[in-house]
Amino acid sequence: MAIKNSLFSGLVTFEIAAKLGSFTQAASYLHITTGAISQQINLLESQLSIKLFERHSRGIKLTFAGQQIYQVVKNNFYEIESIITKLQQGQSQDGDIKLKLTPSFAYKWLVPRLHKFYTLYPNINIQTFAEGALVDHQDDNFDLAIDYGQSPYANKAAELILPEKLIPVMNPDYFQRFDWQDSSSKNQQKIWQSVNLLHDAMPWRHAKKNAEWAYWFTEMKIKADSHRGSFFNRTDMAMAAAEAGLGIALARYALVEDDFKQGRLVAPFKPIEANAGYYLIQHHSSTAIQCFKSWIMTEAN
Repeated sequence: MAIKNSLFSGLVTFEIAAKLGSFTQAASYLHITTGAISQQINLLESQLSIKLFERHSRGIKLTFAGQQIYQVVKNNFYEIESIITKLQQGQSQDGDIKLKLTPSFAYKWLVPRLHKFYTLYPNINIQTFAEGALVDHQDDNFDLAIDYGQSPYANKAAELILPEKLIPVMNPDYFQRFDWQDSSSKNQQKIWQSVNLLHDAMPWRHAKKNAEWAYWFTEMKIKADSHRGSFFNRTDMAMAAAEAGLGIALARYALVEDDFKQGRLVAPFKPIEANAGYYLIQHHSSTAIQCFKSWIMTEAN
């Protein structure tokens, strides 16, 4: 069938909802209501005569047809972004960017990827400030800020660049202490009574110090005391403690890719949606800033 112009806006919404795996997060990203997202998806499904999502109590899941369409749409959008980036490279881009972000995201995610940005834009200089576990998103002394927070984020103008997942991690020796294959409630209760929980006690502003472990236990339907354990004011410190064999940290999935590859950390569970993510807040505008925004959005996807 020929694609009509009226379908394109629906496909944009579909691609974002499929990428984020949530109508609620898609609504936050696009700054509209969840109901509006649902209406747009329903209209698109009606126009295509194809069911794109399975709806259930825990969220949404792409159908087989939805997965096929998502891959095509995603690849085409990526090609458009790549062409724009190449065209921008042909221009003389320069300037400074003052960027504030959390140390954990800086060390574990951004810094290992910055060489890609400087390859594209050698004349843009990024001044990175990562001195605190929490980021003041209202501080306009910086051009851009990247903060971790619950969805929807407190600053409505913020853009979600990377939705996060949570996964319990530990070093291989600590993993061997317990029988993770036995999923019986008796064995699981014994394990969670024995392990030392490693907390990021300041995941976002005004969060309870056990907030992430309490959320994970609730989502996994595990009865355990989330108040126990050791507490740190940064998630990368909790992950470092897990690597040192001090217990189990509830890691942010985007930050542990290299740790898994190197065998420093292992996980007996699959990641679950965190209902939180990394948000980009923009205070000033320039060509250099727009180049960085475009790059990090593409890199995060």
